[in-house]
Amino acid sequence: MSGPVHGTWETAPADRWEDAFLSGNGRHGIMVFGDPNDDRVIVNHHALVRPNGAEHARPPALAAELPQLQDRLLAGDVTAAEHFTDGRELQWVQPFHPAFQIRLRRPAPAEDPGDHRRAVDFTTGVVTARCDGRRSEAFVSRADDVIVQHVTEPGLTVDVALDHQLPGAPCDLAVGHSVVLTPEGALLTLRVRHPGSDRAYTGITLAVVTGGTTRTSLPGLRVDGARSLLLLTRVRRHTGELDALAEAHALRALLPDGDSDSDDDPYDRLLARHTELHRPAYLRVGLDLGADDSERALPGSELLSRPKSPALLERLFAAGRYHLLSASGMFPPRLTGLWTGDWNTAWAGAFTTDANLNLQTASAAAGALPEVTEAHAALIHGQREHWRDNARAIFGTRGVVAPAHTDGESGHIYHFSREYPLHLWTAGADWLLKPLVDQDETRGARDPRTAAALAEVARFYEDFLTRTDDAGNLVVVPSYSPENRPANASWATINAAMDLSAARHALLTAAHYHPDTPDADRWRTLADRLPPHRVNEDGALAEWAWPGLTDTYDHRHLSHLYGVWPLDEITPYDTPGLAAAAHRALELRGAENDSAHGHLHHALIAARLRDGGRVAHALDQVLDGDFFHGSLMSAHYPRRDVYNADAAHTLPAVLIEMLVQSTPDRLVLLPAVPGTCPQGRLRGVRTRFGAEIDLTWTPGGATAVLKPSRSLRVELRTSAGDAQPLDLVAGEDHVLSLGAW
Repeated sequence: MSGPVHGTWETAPADRWEDAFLSGNGRHGIMVFGDPNDDRVIVNHHALVRPNGAEHARPPALAAELPQLQDRLLAGDVTAAEHFTDGRELQWVQPFHPAFQIRLRRPAPAEDPGDHRRAVDFTTGVVTARCDGRRSEAFVSRADDVIVQHVTEPGLTVDVALDHQLPGAPCDLAVGHSVVLTPEGALLTLRVRHPGSDRAYTGITLAVVTGGTTRTSLPGLRVDGARSLLLLTRVRRHTGELDALAEAHALRALLPDGDSDSDDDPYDRLLARHTELHRPAYLRVGLDLGADDSERALPGSELLSRPKSPALLERLFAAGRYHLLSASGMFPPRLTGLWTGDWNTAWAGAFTTDANLNLQTASAAAGALPEVTEAHAALIHGQREHWRDNARAIFGTRGVVAPAHTDGESGHIYHFSREYPLHLWTAGADWLLKPLVDQDETRGARDPRTAAALAEVARFYEDFLTRTDDAGNLVVVPSYSPENRPANASWATINAAMDLSAARHALLTAAHYHPDTPDADRWRTLADRLPPHRVNEDGALAEWAWPGLTDTYDHRHLSHLYGVWPLDEITPYDTPGLAAAAHRALELRGAENDSAHGHLHHALIAARLRDGGRVAHALDQVLDGDFFHGSLMSAHYPRRDVYNADAAHTLPAVLIEMLVQSTPDRLVLLPAVPGTCPQGRLRGVRTRFGAEIDLTWTPGGATAVLKPSRSLRVELRTSAGDAQPLDLVAGEDHVLSLGAW
């Protein structure tokens, strides 16, 4: 082998859906078990959420009561916000659920041939399974938005069916099957209607058989003696009825004209169109840690048993990029990415926006995946009208307030309770827009949608920030630090550090995007009136900057260090005193319930604070904690408990941040490299000042090749010492040679 492997494999089929290999195009997703005798492919679609009443939920109308709540909190009533509600019970968002499974049952061989292999190729998104002359391949086309399966075998005999009976499927679903033999191929449909609702979805599979005979065999079809079978599948969510025949015609239009014996192989043509989009995106960035080739050659499950292996980090970096790209299109990743095999998905399979979503997409800009950022933007801009409703109803303001949970359909805030007063989280819009700002800086152009959204966030703060403290500083009241509470007060209080950082950043960034407007000066003045962060008696940056509120350290969230990551408000270079206090806060922070997102959030902040030891410790907690399934998708808790994409998608961001960091005017190289990664090469990383970087490092030194798209001067920071100016010229490579780090 000449470098890291761009894929993973196993020598047996998956026994659990969590171990099934994954493919997706950001809209459809599949989970492939790879059993040659009874292969199952679970089909997912980002739009599939189960009606549960939340589709009609609206934000609570509380604006008239807000002044009284503010009065009580400022007067010292630390539980006042517990009563700031309209009395509703906690309402979960509509749960994400699987569609169905495509089942291919074949006669079992007389004896086990023992040569089984299933694999997924990250460069193409193709999942393959082969055994004793039987071969199947499956992928989800980014070009044609279709699930493609190709099965070959001499004398292929197989039963094909669409099966809705997955774990947790409600018993009262209204289900209908049909199979029709047409000149274009066999058409299988599965119609599923949710109980008590007009909402339904339909799966349509076109089966094109080469050779042999085909007949209906309800609920599916039977193929005998064929040479190959090509299945094209789509899912449509709808109300009313769906014209399945029209959908079949659309699927047939993807194939070459003429009969199935044409030299223009339909599978190869479909794969080529997809690969043209998928491969370049996946390959833009790569990580080589100089791992041993014998370890690189191991199946994924065996490599996972070697948590100290550089080969494992290489493969998880590659898998994380692959899964993140595959889950992003119509929307960014959910808590489970784009995949689930169970209708009872933890936390409703929502987009949880107060930590998880931004952590999962954290590598998008630096990792050269604008497809992910565009999917993130699609979620935000598709819901901004609902965000306006939230601001008006709860706070009586202009502008926007983002929800902490969304199913992708609704951006209304209705998921809140006494212990989780998520309707009082005002930092969400800035937090969610930050990745879009990073992408604008990276590409060197401002998206007008981002500019408009930032202006709306600033208008919210104009109307909301009306209270002051005794020193004349503005006060954020009520204020909430997800999902923690002070040791001596209730959850919603005053001046959470995240709220202060978000308000300041939103106002200044909006002014930066709209420099020549009368609003800009007003927004900058408002930002200047916000209070500074507070350092507590432990020397730590306090989670609440209001006197008398004491910190609760043992918690999975690190919301109060928002100013460190992803913002550049607190850095070792510009604000060393606050950076030291933030580092102390990080030292004191517990892991609470060992959530994967907590460990890797800790690592991202540690990398910004130049603490490679803490980065290594956080990575060790995840790699030693048995967080990864055989699919290389991750779990929320140790010992593979609760399928969840946080660790899988966030880990590439951690590995990039420990090696390369950037702002629009600064480059930081090798800020926090763990001792477990003494050498390697990171290729293709993008910076926020418009340069691509290839970085190679060994214990004796490092070399960075910068390929700038813009001419400018930036500040260079390394572990060697003070800042140095770095002049870059667009189109001219710049080579940096660094000493021992």
